Amino acid sequence: MQGRMMFQPLLISSLIEHAARYHGDTAIISKNTDGTITKTDWTHVAENSKRFANALHALGLKQNDRVATIAWNNHRHLESWYAISGSGMICHTINPRLFPEQLIFIINDAKDRVILFDKTFLPLITGVKAHIPLVEHFICLGAFDQDVADALPDVKFYDTLLAEQSTEFEWPLLDETTASSLCYTSGTTGNPKGALYSHRSTILHTYAICLPDSLNLSAHDIMLPVVPMFHVNAWGTPYAAAMVGCTMVLPGPSLDGASLVQLIDEFKVTIALGVPTIWQGLLTAAKQSGTQLNSLKRTIVGGSACPPAMMKAFKDIYDCETIHAWGMTETSPLGTGNQLKAKHDQLSDAEKFKLRLSQGRPPFGVDLRITNQEKGTHQLARDGHTTGNLQIKGHWIINEYFGKNESALTTDGWFDTGDIAALNEDGFLFLSDRAKDLIKSGGEWISSVELENIAMGHPEISMAAVIAANHPKWDERPVVVAIKTTESQITEQDLLDYYIDKIAKWQIPDTVIFVEAIPLSGTGKMLKKDLREKFGDVLLGS
Repeated sequence: MQGRMMFQPLLISSLIEHAARYHGDTAIISKNTDGTITKTDWTHVAENSKRFANALHALGLKQNDRVATIAWNNHRHLESWYAISGSGMICHTINPRLFPEQLIFIINDAKDRVILFDKTFLPLITGVKAHIPLVEHFICLGAFDQDVADALPDVKFYDTLLAEQSTEFEWPLLDETTASSLCYTSGTTGNPKGALYSHRSTILHTYAICLPDSLNLSAHDIMLPVVPMFHVNAWGTPYAAAMVGCTMVLPGPSLDGASLVQLIDEFKVTIALGVPTIWQGLLTAAKQSGTQLNSLKRTIVGGSACPPAMMKAFKDIYDCETIHAWGMTETSPLGTGNQLKAKHDQLSDAEKFKLRLSQGRPPFGVDLRITNQEKGTHQLARDGHTTGNLQIKGHWIINEYFGKNESALTTDGWFDTGDIAALNEDGFLFLSDRAKDLIKSGGEWISSVELENIAMGHPEISMAAVIAANHPKWDERPVVVAIKTTESQITEQDLLDYYIDKIAKWQIPDTVIFVEAIPLSGTGKMLKKDLREKFGDVLLGS
């Protein structure tokens, strides 16, 4: 017998409708690319999302078409998200920090028909335009700009398109499993892979991150998402803000510490979200300005581990709680959030702090386990010490990659994250290492294999291994350990220069260490663990 309750599909359009109806006058504050501030509200965000939905239909777009965005966190970008997904299209956020060849691959793989972009990224667009033939329309997120029009013939302007359209638009009643957004991860060897989220997975993920034991969001909050909207959908915060009806402060391209301090103090931000390198800049700027950041109650740290000293500074100096979180593109991204349980109230401050340094525990909707081998199914003890491969399953976890007709899961239905970790009996996650030797620099993945292939492409290098070395600012940076060919005169700078124009500038290794031999396993694989033990701290003295 079935229940006798209403059924309504879980749709992203319902979020913006709710925000407009019940929180319409709540502010949305946006810093534009030119430094000016735009103040709008949920009512106008909803109206403009409907105008833009009409504009997309007028351009001939239909359900499941991919619409790409290359933009900062601002109100136009926010409006476009709801227009695209709400009308049944797929919002494809693109990380502009990727190398042009990766951008070209991603755009062509997604078969994007439209690209929305901020003026900041005009050189990027003009540079790849000839290589993305499937893109039919380029829309600049702003008012008419002659410089943009001169550089990009046939470009359209967001403000002009909106002015031509009505706010009358009826969101389609979609199947809740319809695809809503597409994010690519560079956290793999080879070409990036796409994670295709659904309306259902997005709404369930949104509920989860709002919970008190996750990010603890409510209509009282004034949220500053410093994490970019092109980085796993700003961790889902634009959806969560609409669900609870809180104020958003969108920082645009100004992510330096002084700019963030100004936004926090001027607009009384209560919660801010970003990677550790962002907060290092914020703390430095706050100390220099003498501010007490009185409004700031919580910082959410993800992307890489939060240094203990940073967590202490937020708590001791600014009375601000730091919440560690963990996730990845394939998990939408929330996998865990660090909120203590009632029994932990009895712990000493030192014991609480130690637990706070973990990545936290999973909310309802996902489950974690540790296994003894990648793709394996044998679970290891949840004792907080035994480490193994971290695997996850749940309502917002990937099943298969976009465009791939094969499962991304283990034989019993779990996703292997590629991380090495331990779990305790309460589900608190302790990450200890990363499988496959990926390097995470400033919250962004770098493939060591790709860097090795470039190094070994040099005629004077016979073997090269790339390891993650500890870095005081970026958490990890790549270091090349290389063997020269006989009679080679190559220098460190020669090899670093060899990377130029072959990979994004920020991915170029920090240094090169020349050695006589690289340790190998019995099967001929380079023992990077041994190299990390020897050279892992080489950058800490610089």
